Amino acid sequence: EEEEEEEEDEEEEEEMVYLQVDTGDIVKLKQILDETVANTFLEDTILDELEGDRKVKSLGYQEDHKLNNLKLILMTVACAFAMVAQFAPLPFPESRFVLGGCCAAYFMLSGVLQLIAIFLDKDCILITKVKEQRTSVLSKNPALLNYGLRIRTSMPRFSEFYTVIIEFQGLEDSPSLSKTWSVGKFFDVEGMFDEYGLEDEIEQLYRRFEAGKFDSKKSNTKKSAKKQKTN
Repeated sequence: EEEEEEEEDEEEEEEMVYLQVDTGDIVKLKQILDETVANTFLEDTILDELEGDRKVKSLGYQEDHKLNNLKLILMTVACAFAMVAQFAPLPFPESRFVLGGCCAAYFMLSGVLQLIAIFLDKDCILITKVKEQRTSVLSKNPALLNYGLRIRTSMPRFSEFYTVIIEFQGLEDSPSLSKTWSVGKFFDVEGMFDEYGLEDEIEQLYRRFEAGKFDSKKSNTKKSAKKQKTN
């Protein structure tokens, strides 16, 4: 039996493949961290914690694609105007009004997309749909019944610190919960990424949010001021 257990442990170790990242590439580094955080909320895994006699399913949220779909529609319409301007079988100068209209529409739609990125997307990496919750969870955090989650992240330039913020999507003056880690906690000197370690940290952060243990308003104000100074 001991030999069988050792063989199973060896198989598990072989299955755990670590990703190697150039830690000098800050953009790539944050991209990997953001993808892992988002996947942690979207994957449907089983946690070790128990509720009574049964295991509790992990996060398992569904992504809300409404804003992404809106952006795709705007991009498609903008490209359609560009194609009309380029390939419309109209002789010049008779086509100058058509060309002018198409160019104006293209730049207007591009401007709308830029405004969405600045004022709506901001530092958001994931928006989720409302998820069915257990009664014990809703008693501690009733807002989970009506609102999905908005997951934000930040990693200032030339900084080693990565911050994840969880808040409600669409709730005015939403309570939030955040935590900051040094990237050295998840990457070794060779750039090997401990994906499972980050997933565990995010799950623990979410469980605190789920239990209604939010950051205080004063704490959020101080963090915002500190972020502005860093930027």
